[in-house]
Amino acid sequence: MSRTRTTLRRAGAVTALTAAGLLAAAGVASAHVTVHPDSYAKGATDGVLTFRVPNEEDTASTTKVQVFLPTDHPVLGVLVHPQDGWSAQVTNTKLKTPLKTDDGTITDAVSEITFTGGKIAPGQYEDFNVAFGQLPDDTDQLTFKALQTYSDGKTVRWIETPSGGQEPENPAPVLKLTAKGADESGSTSTGSPANSKSSASAKSTASSSDSTARGLGIAGLVVGVLGLAAAVFTVLRGRSTGSRAE
Repeated sequence: MSRTRTTLRRAGAVTALTAAGLLAAAGVASAHVTVHPDSYAKGATDGVLTFRVPNEEDTASTTKVQVFLPTDHPVLGVLVHPQDGWSAQVTNTKLKTPLKTDDGTITDAVSEITFTGGKIAPGQYEDFNVAFGQLPDDTDQLTFKALQTYSDGKTVRWIETPSGGQEPENPAPVLKLTAKGADESGSTSTGSPANSKSSASAKSTASSSDSTARGLGIAGLVVGVLGLAAAVFTVLRGRSTGSRAE
């Protein structure tokens, strides 16, 4: 009986460690500053980008978030959604090459948004919503570098880009710009079929990282349960063999 209890305890420990390890790995993998959705159609109009900022520290709060928008492929018509407890300062930069649009020539665009005044406590995250009038149609992706400052003075620089197929330690949020569909006119205004498809895609992509983390956790639990079941089967089989021998 003591051997049985020892075997079951060991199997249970392996189960717990396996599940905990995979869940921890999933948590680390998703604890970056990210942009949601992670893709939009080139030239999309009247949309919203959500910058999700998690707190990775155990003893400090996030007190400042800076998001830098590219000016070589500018995002036009940027508006910041009011955030409870936070103040937003928007910085405009003069474009090297003015853009001609249906509404006239654009000579400057938003290059930085700084959020201050609020706090993101350890173990929590904050979503910062930014509306745009139009995305560029002459590039395949937009990189939004970000700086995250903590109450203890530490600043994490989310500015790195992938190199050699490997994800960097502090990756910058990246928005992929996809080709327009054959049935799309290029304008994805609210209420249009194209915008409905984009919204559905946005919801799917925004939840993909969370689904991956949950999937890893479930996989770890399944592996652990199977290991425990195998251990129990081995014990019972041994006891049955011993009984027949007697």
